[in-house]
Amino acid sequence: MPKTPLLTAAFIACCAAGASPARAQDEAATPYRSMGEIIEASSPSDWRRPDPANTLYLELDSGRVVIELAPGFAPRHVANIRTLAREAYWDGMSINRSQDNFVVQWGDPDGESDHPRSLGSADARLPAEFDRPSKGLAFHALPDPDGWAPQTGFAEGFPAARDPEEGRAWLAHCYGMVGAGRAMEADSSNGSELYVVTGQSPRQLDRNITVVGRVIEGIELLSVLPRGTGPLGFYEEAGQRVPIRAIRLASEVPDAERSAIEVLRSDTPLFDELVEARRNRRDEWYKRPAGHIDLCNVPLPTRKVEATQTP
Repeated sequence: MPKTPLLTAAFIACCAAGASPARAQDEAATPYRSMGEIIEASSPSDWRRPDPANTLYLELDSGRVVIELAPGFAPRHVANIRTLAREAYWDGMSINRSQDNFVVQWGDPDGESDHPRSLGSADARLPAEFDRPSKGLAFHALPDPDGWAPQTGFAEGFPAARDPEEGRAWLAHCYGMVGAGRAMEADSSNGSELYVVTGQSPRQLDRNITVVGRVIEGIELLSVLPRGTGPLGFYEEAGQRVPIRAIRLASEVPDAERSAIEVLRSDTPLFDELVEARRNRRDEWYKRPAGHIDLCNVPLPTRKVEATQTP
């Protein structure tokens, strides 16, 4: 009997799915690029410069944390945060909480006392902005199902989810996302108490808290902070708190002192290729491609650029 030739995995998979052997051979010969190769091959149009008017600089003794705000999802909160930053509300305050595998949070440590810091001209209470209408929102969907939402993907450069039947969309609690702390009432936040997700994507918080943006640089400065030993990871002693030098809008900082960062756009064919490269790792180390990716496992690369370079 003639010997049966060995078949490649791609050949077998395609034929099993009903594809022709010729197509299987073509796909087997396709040169898949790694994430690094994809980024290396990017063009200037694949990148965007965050709007300085919607970018916060959280200045710590250890360095700068850069936060991109999301006015398309939380316009009232973002407007209030801008006011608080312009009026130097957070200057001299502290990071008061670092809960293991969850969040880092900052704000007025005396906020619950009889002498909280004045909010100045900012609003003391805002309506909940847990989600928004999905109509008119450019939503770049992922190909895989999600356990937390009917559909996930990216909108305005942020990891997001939507429910087509409800006609609503919202930002997802992925690593590095920034939210506005609140009390029991849905409308009890104002953006003065902010937290950053430093743990494993607590998606159960989606549509329960207003998400206002995400960290695009310096997350490591927050994720390495000592864990608080009090309930919910709050620091029990004032000396344990991490001082905040200042929080400023990038638009209020001189050009020469700004962080020159570009973010990979999430609405391009190049980004689709990057997602596929992470869904199905085909480099030599991986023996079995996953064929699936969760929203919060999709990387959103950034890069440094010359400060004088135009967007």
